[in-house]
Amino acid sequence: MKALEGVKILDFTHVQSGPTCTQLLAWFGADVIKVERPGVGDATRKQLVDIPGADSLYFTMLNHNKRSIELNSKNATGKEILTRLIETCDVMVENFAPGALDRMGFSWERIQEINPRMILASVKGFGPGNYENCKVYENVAQCAGGAASTTGFRDGPPLVTGAQIGDSGTGLHLALGIVTALFHREKSGKGQKVLAAMQDGVLNLCRVKLRDQQRLEHGPLTEYSQYGEGIPFDDATPRAGNDSGGGQPGRILKCKGWETDPNAYTYFITQAAVWERICDVIGEPEWKTREGYATPPERLDKLNEIFERIEQWTMTKTKYEVMDICNPLDIPVGPILSTKELIEDEGLRKTGTIVDVDHPTRGRYTSVGCPIKLSDSPVEVMRSPLLGEHTLEILKDVLGYDGTAIEKIVESGAVGAASK
Repeated sequence: MKALEGVKILDFTHVQSGPTCTQLLAWFGADVIKVERPGVGDATRKQLVDIPGADSLYFTMLNHNKRSIELNSKNATGKEILTRLIETCDVMVENFAPGALDRMGFSWERIQEINPRMILASVKGFGPGNYENCKVYENVAQCAGGAASTTGFRDGPPLVTGAQIGDSGTGLHLALGIVTALFHREKSGKGQKVLAAMQDGVLNLCRVKLRDQQRLEHGPLTEYSQYGEGIPFDDATPRAGNDSGGGQPGRILKCKGWETDPNAYTYFITQAAVWERICDVIGEPEWKTREGYATPPERLDKLNEIFERIEQWTMTKTKYEVMDICNPLDIPVGPILSTKELIEDEGLRKTGTIVDVDHPTRGRYTSVGCPIKLSDSPVEVMRSPLLGEHTLEILKDVLGYDGTAIEKIVESGAVGAASK
């Protein structure tokens, strides 16, 4: 049995943050009905197109397991259909600009009148306050949420990360909020609003940096490299390069082949509990008892020297050889894996984290599968829908319209050509 089987999601989301959320719910078995503008659809269908005439990977990789209906919500008949959908569905998910639903005539109050059990879940850039009406994209969220100011090297500019913590990260937060609201509804019988602000989501993922901000009030951050280098701290959590962010010093180090391979690197953590094993592996057994090296506090001002010596050793090994040698010794290391290596990883394919999907217009492509595994609710990743592919199916099977009514709906222009 699918975990969310029987739950109907009215998906008014577009681009990435909302579709990430609704795709996850679809993977868990919810019936996700994606509402799209007739003849246009989600903007990402035609963004970053790599195969002419086919939906982009941007769209297909964010909209698996959904059904698509074309619907003009400004059309009178379209409004009637939308009202029927609200009556029928359990959750409405949207990431419009603030106030867009009100302008459509579907305020929260109106939605509650139509269906008191409806859960309205929204992604916004900012929560209530000075910036709530501002437009927000991925990198804006990373900057406003604290990620950029703490990413990069101390002597360089702030940097954004390649991980989509603003968009996809917020979608994951929203999915949790929706499932929680559904659980609450089982007890209360009532729907409620769920808000996931992108700034809030990024800040939640940056909580260790907020932790460090408060620690600064009581002294320097001793696990940061600049402490060992004798460089004073300012009044905010600094950028720390590739320091581990925890109590155990860590660095990204070159491996064999780094001169030609931009990803021939490993992350190496000098965990205190395995310090003696590290010393043996790199050929410095005397460091185990040598004054200034034997204990973690003594090593803080020598981290550059220590990691330079470890790198001399890692540069003689491939990143996989480093893993093979260190893992049996419980030395924490991790290879820097490229996107190409991840796509080709047999282990990730076996678990369904990387999947191949067949599509009628673009052929076979590779995508990320469901990152969360449930033992009794396996996930089958199905292709994204073509624009309006399920319009007639939804009108008939979900909303109960008959053939004559459907013909009139199509003639009204409420659902586009509905030729799928």
